[in-house]
Amino acid sequence: MVTTPEGTPVTVSTPSGEVRGRERDGIVRFAGVPYATAARFAPPVPTPPWDGVHDATTFGPISPQNTSVMDLIFGAEPEPQSEDCLFLNVWSPSIAPATPLPVMVWIHGGGFEIGSGSSPMYDGTHFAEHEVVLVSINYRLGALGFLELGHLDPAYEGSGNVGILDQIAALEWVRDNIAAFGGDPDRVTIFGESAGAMSVSLLLAAPSTHGLFHQAIAQSGAASAARTSAQARTDAEEFLSIAGLTSIDEVLAAPIGTLLAAHGAINASRMADPEAVIRSTGNPLAFLPFRPVADGVHLPADPLEAIARGAGAGVPLIVGTNLEEWKLFAMMSPPATDLDGLRSRLGLITEDVEGALAAYLAEHPGASPTELEVAAMTDVVFRVPAAQLADAQRGHASVRQYLFTWKSPAFGGAIGSAHAVEIPFVFDIVDDPRLAVFVGPEAPRRLADSMVSAWSAFARGELDAVGSIPTWPELGESGRPVLILDVEPTIEDNPEAGTLAYWQHAHTVFDD
Repeated sequence: MVTTPEGTPVTVSTPSGEVRGRERDGIVRFAGVPYATAARFAPPVPTPPWDGVHDATTFGPISPQNTSVMDLIFGAEPEPQSEDCLFLNVWSPSIAPATPLPVMVWIHGGGFEIGSGSSPMYDGTHFAEHEVVLVSINYRLGALGFLELGHLDPAYEGSGNVGILDQIAALEWVRDNIAAFGGDPDRVTIFGESAGAMSVSLLLAAPSTHGLFHQAIAQSGAASAARTSAQARTDAEEFLSIAGLTSIDEVLAAPIGTLLAAHGAINASRMADPEAVIRSTGNPLAFLPFRPVADGVHLPADPLEAIARGAGAGVPLIVGTNLEEWKLFAMMSPPATDLDGLRSRLGLITEDVEGALAAYLAEHPGASPTELEVAAMTDVVFRVPAAQLADAQRGHASVRQYLFTWKSPAFGGAIGSAHAVEIPFVFDIVDDPRLAVFVGPEAPRRLADSMVSAWSAFARGELDAVGSIPTWPELGESGRPVLILDVEPTIEDNPEAGTLAYWQHAHTVFDD
């Protein structure tokens, strides 16, 4: 819900110009601060310094996008949309600290096609209460951020990554301006969920981000998200055909409604026969027609390999997933109901169907075919890539891994520990009545306190002493200590090790 908060006006002077936000209950919020501008499909350009005082009391427009199912569920009000959408938001304590505070920059998820930094899900108040300066950002989504057009015009080579370039531009703004808000530009932690975590992982590998951030947290997303240049061109050709556009001039002149309609049509086409999409592309993430491109320029041709070689050396990392990520997506597509159906689904993600079935039956005795499918798809799309990211970074910096296992009772338990369930706990907003439909009416406040405290402590470099969180070991040369995030957090050594070991030796769709 986007509202103008009551409170006392507060003005700060930054290298970009003066910015006026509002203070309430000890926290100052600066909303809708412009960090860059961009022509359609072009890289962002830093916003030039402005004269006068920029009014930062209301959020800026968000990237044009189709309707979000999540927003419908939460009853969030629609936000204004515009191609001029490169704005960020800052929450900070109102009392100037004696020393600059650590900074956390949130990169929102939404499949690179929906979402915004101003969603009520991402209110930064509680991070500011934990003595962290919280920044959330908008970046271009869908075709505007990730449509590769280099085959139409060499001048637009790299347009498939301008959404990532927006994120980098926001981090450059933070480097240059955040001190004015009490933040320390030398202690920046980037964090995000889903597409935001995929972005975090890719920024860890990107050659142009050195020094822009110093720590990272990836929640339910990893470096496997990037497309090859060939895949990006195939996706672009399908999109342009649906949109009826054949030249760069037509794409540049097309009304935004035409681009959004084509995006909706390509999504509908892929969701109409999910199994056919995975068979033809070899990748469950092909449901997302717009993702960053491993083009060898803005992103390495193999981001995970680049991280393993040390692209993110010296950047401590937290990486983790939820126990039942796929339950959110299973609600949108009928799951397998018998073993034959399960075999068919497993055949989409592995060449060794019987080996996979045996591994999951052994690890989940008594589970139904539907539950086994959720477990397998959760692993292939989320847990295995997260483990690969952790293993690539270990040895180059400290790495900690978590598994969020608390199960939401919402929808009769159908959501469980699904994708995105951890977000209200990270931002400590489980008491928001709009979220009852997602996390139930009595989500455990203790867990929310633990998570926002742990994430903030990580940003401050004080993770060894955090409330109910036990001592959280780093990954060593061997072993996999994992923080289990539930009502009573615990540490387990390599939970569900059998199925993870299976995927470490089996051929998966992401190996193609």
